[in-house]
Amino acid sequence: MKDDTLDSRHAHDALGERALSKLRWRCRRGLLENDLFIERFFEKHENSITVAQARGLYTLMELADNDLMDILLKKVPPDTQINEPEARDVLQLLWN
Repeated sequence: MKDDTLDSRHAHDALGERALSKLRWRCRRGLLENDLFIERFFEKHENSITVAQARGLYTLMELADNDLMDILLKKVPPDTQINEPEARDVLQLLWN
């Protein structure tokens, strides 16, 4: 489920506190490996997450846990399941 308030905002706007809280809740996963990647992302970028990055995370969260894990662990290339540039940009941040 995506936060509909993001649709009306400019991609480079900073994410507000309420939207960030919704995003963190949505990013909770069933596999520990995924949670570790995502938690590290929030530790590094929480204060600077943009609307575009939030959109990208919401796209990634639509994946099944095992599919997301395979992408995060680079077992499969992301282009097999991810077409949105915003999600690909977030993947780069998740991998670093």
